[in-house]
Amino acid sequence: MEPENLTLDEYVLAQARLQSPAVLFIPTASGDADPYVLRFYTAFSGLPCRPSHLSLFRRTPDLRACLLSQDVIYVGGGNTKSMLGVWREWGLPEVLREAWAAGVVLAGISAGAICWFEQGLTDSFDGEFRPLQCLGFLAGSCCPHYDGEGERRPTYHQLVRNGELLPGYAVEDGVALHFVGDDLHRIVASRPGVTAYRVQRVNGEVQEEPLAVDDRPAL
Repeated sequence: MEPENLTLDEYVLAQARLQSPAVLFIPTASGDADPYVLRFYTAFSGLPCRPSHLSLFRRTPDLRACLLSQDVIYVGGGNTKSMLGVWREWGLPEVLREAWAAGVVLAGISAGAICWFEQGLTDSFDGEFRPLQCLGFLAGSCCPHYDGEGERRPTYHQLVRNGELLPGYAVEDGVALHFVGDDLHRIVASRPGVTAYRVQRVNGEVQEEPLAVDDRPAL
């Protein structure tokens, strides 16, 4: 997301605990858009890793062999609903869960962030934000771009308040939630002044709790 600031990308790679981890980019949410794939290689080719990408719109490899041979799987942004539909047709959620259980680091941005939760707030539909059922690896809901798009915050609050979305996490741009298993371990940021929130419904009202963020994450 920040081509001139790869702090969070470096942090993700560091979690593999290898000198040069294999990192697989999955750009399904963008329809495998070539410019997006190029941006991934431009960023990650300068980092200590072995980058590759998975296309589901060209000839598709053996998915289990491909994913289980990775150290990091990094999912791009775009249309989350379309991405999950394609993934489910290919049986990818089951393979991703197997990779997660095997210790592969799962990460992503925007669509690639909310997809791991039970639910997410998505802009996959033209003109409005809606709740979306996601993979359910992590409990609750997630809202990305919390400070980047003006209608995100009030819409997320409304949907949590009326029960259409489960309580969850709201994440500002430049912030990453780091889970170990399904437990929130740490929150890291690429720069000062950004944060994440725990958003819950308490006595029929929405409660937004800012969470402690480390903006100087040691790798």
